[in-house]
Parts: sequence; C-alpha cells; structure tokens
Amino acid sequence: MVLIGEGGIRKLATHLNSDGSVAYAFRLDDCEVPINDLIGHRLKLVYRDRILCTHCGRKTNKSFSQGYCFPCFKKLAACDTCIVSPEKCHFSEGTCREPEWGRSFCFQPHIVYLANSAGLKVGITRETQVPTRWIDQGATAALPLYRVNSRYLSGCIEVVCKQFVSDRTPWQSMLKGKTPELDLYTEAANLVARVERDVLSMSDAGAGDDMPVCIEKLSASILNINYPVTVWPDKVVSLSFDKSSEIEGRLLGVKGQYLILDTGCLNIRKFTAYQISIFSDAVI
Repeated sequence: MVLIGEGGIRKLATHLNSDGSVAYAFRLDDCEVPINDLIGHRLKLVYRDRILCTHCGRKTNKSFSQGYCFPCFKKLAACDTCIVSPEKCHFSEGTCREPEWGRSFCFQPHIVYLANSAGLKVGITRETQVPTRWIDQGATAALPLYRVNSRYLSGCIEVVCKQFVSDRTPWQSMLKGKTPELDLYTEAANLVARVERDVLSMSDAGAGDDMPVCIEKLSASILNINYPVTVWPDKVVSLSFDKSSEIEGRLLGVKGQYLILDTGCLNIRKFTAYQISIFSDAVI
C-alpha cells in the first residue's frame, strides 16, 4: 500500500451532488484526499501517538470535546454545555465565556428540522450548515420546520419537540442501512400541530442580546440523501485509535462521519486532532 495522506485529521469533508449522492474527503491539516474512489480498496490508518489541540496546537494526551486540550476545553465558549444544549444559553446573564464569539456564532439564523436517521429525529443546526449537518448524522431524508434568529430559540423549540420525537440517532442501525420508510411531510404536520401553542408563546421569551424574536414556520421540500456504501454490515464493530494504533480493512462505504470497513466502523469525527497516516492499495 502507498501513503495517500498524513497529518492532523478533522471531520470528513462532504459535498452533496445534484443527484443527492454524497462525495467525501479526508481532511488532513490543510489538504483533502477524496474518499469515494477508495471504496472497494484496502485502507490502513496509522495513529502516530500524537494529538495536537485544534485551537492552540499544544500536544495533549487526551482529546476533549473532539479535538481540544483540557485548558481550551475549559476556556472556549465552543466547548461550553450550551453548545450541546442551546436552551441552557447564559449569554443574557453576562457569563458567556467569549461574548464576541457567542454573538457571532449563536445569534444567526438556525433551522429546526425533522430527519430520518434510521428513525425519526428532531434536530437543530445553523442555516449555513444545511445540508452538512444532516449528512454528518447519516440522515437519508430531512425536512426543515422552523427558521429562528438565535441558537437559544432553536434549542427551546427542540426541547418542546423532544416531548414527541427523539433527538437521538440510533447509530448502529444507521450504519446497518436499516432506515424505515417515513412520510416526513405527515410527521412534520403532526409535530407542528402538537407544539404550535408552545412555539407561539416563545415570541415573548426574547432571542437574547436584546434581539427581537423571529420564528418562521417553513414550507420546505424534503431533501433526500444517498451515501456511497456498497455493503452494509450485519454487525457493527466499533474501531478506535485508543485501542489500536493501526486500523486496516477493505473500505465498504462511508455514512455520516463513519468509515465502514470489512473489519468494523470508525467514527472519524471522534478522533479529530489525532495525527495519522493513511495508506491505500488504490491507484490515485
């Protein structure tokens, strides 16, 4: 096998083609290595026992919050609990770790959506991350429900929706290609009817940072997404650089942020900032 790339790995780059298929690429420091043409060939990924924080570049023995050293994890607003749970935003209390960063990141249009990711789920994302967020979660179809003007508001709507729809992706079923048939239009209409009163009441809650509330109910189309997978695994075996410095196998496909090999499945995003070398028997 020959070396096709090396460096600090980031989450896989994705591109949605006009036919709904996804093109993937490894991101290694500042370069990208296309993946789709590697499917069917053997891959070997070698961890070089070195993790460099994606923010400050310092060497760290353990990655926190997908790629940060512990001091950055404790300091950066991007690692605060409100990023995972936006309804816990504390910007208005004056306790945001980085107010300027929070103002630019959190006070921008967000989308509340329904997706089919091996089952119905509700989620939120920045509008600029559509459809990247859906691809990263392995959704085969997604439908925007609301557009709001702050991350906090999107989180509040998601909390209301979670009373009726899960916000979790059953990742093992997702990697087995077990996606049930769902009518997202019908599911969306039912969910919106259930949460409409609570969503309307949020117009008095404020968007934070003295912003007026803007909640727009959308009439959007379903986006269907197809992943480059030739064989779905019958059993999902999780691979990890924390257990083995070398991971090797024939690449069967890619879905979400997972490489599907004939030896198991590797969540690339989980190992952000790990320094690795990638080898393949494919001719590039």
